[in-house]
Amino acid sequence: MLSLLGAATASAFTLDDVTARARTLADRAYQAPVSNLPPAFSKMQFADYLRIQPRRDQFEWHDRDTPFRLAFYHQGMHFSTPVGINEVVDGQVHEIKYDPAKFDFGGMSFDANTTRNLGYAGFRVLYPINRDGVHDEIMSMLGASYFRVIGKGQVYGLSARGLALDTAWKDGMAEEFPRFREFWIERPKPQDRFLVIYALMDSPRATGAYRFVLRPGEDAVLDVESRVFLRGQINKLGVAPLTSMFLYGPNQGVRGNNFRPALHDSNGLAIHTGSGEWLWRPLNNPRTLSVSSFQVTDPKGFGLLQRGHEFSRYEDLADRYDLRPSAWIEPKGNWGPGKVELVEIPTADETNDNIVAFWTPDVVPPKGQPMRHDYRIHWTMNEPALIEKDVGWVKQTLRTDGEIRQANLIRHLDGSTALIVDFEGPVLARLSPDATVGAEVSVGDNAELIENVLQRNPAIQGWRLTLRVKVKDPKRPVEMRAALVEGKRALTETWSYQLPAR
Repeated sequence: MLSLLGAATASAFTLDDVTARARTLADRAYQAPVSNLPPAFSKMQFADYLRIQPRRDQFEWHDRDTPFRLAFYHQGMHFSTPVGINEVVDGQVHEIKYDPAKFDFGGMSFDANTTRNLGYAGFRVLYPINRDGVHDEIMSMLGASYFRVIGKGQVYGLSARGLALDTAWKDGMAEEFPRFREFWIERPKPQDRFLVIYALMDSPRATGAYRFVLRPGEDAVLDVESRVFLRGQINKLGVAPLTSMFLYGPNQGVRGNNFRPALHDSNGLAIHTGSGEWLWRPLNNPRTLSVSSFQVTDPKGFGLLQRGHEFSRYEDLADRYDLRPSAWIEPKGNWGPGKVELVEIPTADETNDNIVAFWTPDVVPPKGQPMRHDYRIHWTMNEPALIEKDVGWVKQTLRTDGEIRQANLIRHLDGSTALIVDFEGPVLARLSPDATVGAEVSVGDNAELIENVLQRNPAIQGWRLTLRVKVKDPKRPVEMRAALVEGKRALTETWSYQLPAR
């Protein structure tokens, strides 16, 4: 595949080069990619596609003095069009040409000529993150503008995207999925412990230029610079989108007879607003599509988190949900007025990503004017480190049928719903025994709050809040909020929960 850059240049390669291509692309009519797959690859099943694996002895840079390696995804199934992949060395651009010898085809039988005009569907980045000399995969770029990153001891969970367009805009209106059509990867120098990747994005209504700087570690850090140009009218623009899966958890209860107490890649949306407030929204798997918006000007951070990594929370040896990281977006500079939006889509199983979160600006610039959004993504399992030291956080949300204890001590279900919220953190553990801690609670007009009990939870050196509500109309959701305070001082983030409609 020919690079849109054409001939290599002697000057340094920068984001400006890709931005110029994105601007030129935006002025042209969109050309949809055309599949070049022969039937042997277009009709293969997922299990067959997984048999095609990169050969370790053919990893890119395996003979170079660098800890990084590249491996490529083969085309197949719905990965039907190639993406351009280039290497940048001292400012010079060289196409990394497709070579079937880089793959083990797992015993597949096909005419060698069928791969002659194929290409790569995406790539992997490998690095000795867990053991010296052993190159483990730490980043994946495959499909549309999706990418995933992990740190030490982590396994893949949620994904990030370059851009989201019209996600859950209106019933019946399809979401548009921009795709990265070409990449430029700087060959790292021997001393480099970071990797620089550029990407050109294209879609019917937007183009974009991206620069990624990947820094492996205990927590992986990915710095992102984006320059986006609009081709047409956008109803809802999703910046720094994250995509995850939530099937069930203790705030919704186990579905069916399942040994797993919880099954999810993320269990909540966290937001640090421009005004300094911290919010925690536990995720739901609703019966119908749910879209929630949180007005935030100049957000300081937001992300989909997997709070709680004890194995006992999941009990799954096969998929290790306890090792799946959170992704925290840290904007650079002021993003202006907008909102963080959470989309929750009903799903019957864990194979569907049904959770999306992103920031959407209130004002979109006119055609031809680039939108600049720079941010850092932390891929971490140390979620408490994301929160300021003087703020407590929600450890867990439990939902159960409401009950009252009768005079004979027998529990009686009264038709209400109870939510148990455990708060923890150093700020709570340090409180004196005689501290006067209260709970500020609000409940939407679709429910009546009939019980509000706050008590110490010595097991976690925190506090437990028990709320019991009677829902008025089960077909409508109920919004609830709660935070712990000492006098006028906020002690914790705000628990912002939606009791979904039945």
